[in-house]
Amino acid sequence: MKAFLVLEDGTVFEGEGFGCQGEAFGEVVFNTSITGYQEIITDPSYKGQIVMMTYPLIGNYGVNDEDVESCKPWLEGFVVKELSSIRSNWRSTMSLDEYLKKHNIVGIQGIDTRALTRHLRMNGAQQGVISTQNLDTDSLIKKLKCSPRLVGVDLVKGVTCKEPYEWSEKLGVINYKIKYKVAVLDCGVKFNILRNLAKAGCKVKVVPARTSAEQILKLKPDGLLLSNGPGDPEAVTYVIETARKLLGKLPIFGICLGHQMLGLALGGKTYKLKFGHHGGNHPVKDLKTGAVAITSQNHGFNVDMKSLSDKNIVMTHQNLYDGTAEGLEHKKLKLFSVQYHPEAGPGPHDARYLFERFVKLMKK
Repeated sequence: MKAFLVLEDGTVFEGEGFGCQGEAFGEVVFNTSITGYQEIITDPSYKGQIVMMTYPLIGNYGVNDEDVESCKPWLEGFVVKELSSIRSNWRSTMSLDEYLKKHNIVGIQGIDTRALTRHLRMNGAQQGVISTQNLDTDSLIKKLKCSPRLVGVDLVKGVTCKEPYEWSEKLGVINYKIKYKVAVLDCGVKFNILRNLAKAGCKVKVVPARTSAEQILKLKPDGLLLSNGPGDPEAVTYVIETARKLLGKLPIFGICLGHQMLGLALGGKTYKLKFGHHGGNHPVKDLKTGAVAITSQNHGFNVDMKSLSDKNIVMTHQNLYDGTAEGLEHKKLKLFSVQYHPEAGPGPHDARYLFERFVKLMKK
């Protein structure tokens, strides 16, 4: 099944389609993770994006019912160098091709992913389309010009939960002692964040993104977690307002989009990165201790620390690839946030200690 990946600058990659047939539009980004494609596919933060894996062989261990980070895949399309024709894992229930077909996700394989990665690094993330039906590239480029972008668009409203719920996944034979009650403002939260909160001794209540500050306070939580999520943080004004009203009233922990929301609530600004940070191998330095953690990341926007005028706000972590801000805290208010993903899923576990730090903040 012949397929094309076309970028808005006119660059065309020809390959073979897999998964669902049709057309898929989105911002094309690359992810440097070697494994964990199922977690990446089901990460709500990828809503609005076409994800390309830099690792050349994808799909070799299939798909199972456990390694998911949400209820379904959220990305718009999937790009790989080679889709494995063999799946081998004792937990595998279906192939990656079958999984994408089941969830109506368009994929393309057989393209030069190294060339595409270099093109995106040089020119920045671009709007793109994968098509297995319309193979007229001029027509696809015209459609691209009219397709929705990420900037200024609220994508959170499409991925947040409809109703509040308590996280109750079975955690095995270990009985975790519940110490604190945490409200999670769901902007597209990953299941592994909820798992790590539970393992740290928290009773977790997940609430929709439009839940007001007053409604959250009525739950009488010991702390608030602002979750990860997709798209432009400045477009999600209602979450920013909720976070602003809760400053100083609850201990707050922000992750990824939650970090950006916290920065905006504190009076700062955000900006779009050239090609974003997506993968499981980003070195981040703790500016207090000097320790370096290898982190999992997935974001296209960043907090401009220079825009924060309050001298009590300090940058706590820095990305060693490009020097961008990876964390902040307030000297007087009980809050901190990180731009990366301490819960991993997929990725290294170097930063899981931050969930214990959040518990200690609630204890104080």
